[in-house]
Amino acid sequence: MASKTPPCLVERNIDLVYGGGSVGLMGLISQAVHDGGRHVLGIIPKSLAPREITGDSIGEVITVSTMHQRKTEMGRQADAFIALPGGYGTFEELLEVITWSQLGIHTKPVGLLNVDGFYDSLLTFIDKAVDEGFVSSTARRIIVSARTAPQLLQLLEYVPKHDDFVSKMVWDDISDAATSEGDSC
Repeated sequence: MASKTPPCLVERNIDLVYGGGSVGLMGLISQAVHDGGRHVLGIIPKSLAPREITGDSIGEVITVSTMHQRKTEMGRQADAFIALPGGYGTFEELLEVITWSQLGIHTKPVGLLNVDGFYDSLLTFIDKAVDEGFVSSTARRIIVSARTAPQLLQLLEYVPKHDDFVSKMVWDDISDAATSEGDSC
């Protein structure tokens, strides 16, 4: 089902911003989007490039120093975020963009491509956090999910609603916070 994502992006004239690798699922998707004539922007930390880029890079590639810089730049460049089935890195990136939305750092939609129910347990866990009062019902609506790419892309045509306490931080605040040295123990 994830293989149906590139044609949907191309058909809707959507460009791709991703982690910059040419291997795995995202390597296949980036190549298909690029072959479909859309702009592909990969953002990769220098230390990961030898492991995640095999052969020629796909589209435009920006090399950064750290994982945080990668995520910050991806956040700046993207108009929306889609998480495909993945591992710890995917989970970490997904939760960070959800948190950034909750904090008002961005107002971009966040979607899960829930292929074969891959994210069902995560969505149940988040719903439990809402029921227990750890996540507001408004913050829960930051995330949308669908089992197919066409359904998800349609759902992503929303603007997330935020709680009134949102701080409206700006990207530069995040970059500065990540690079400033704090007190050490």
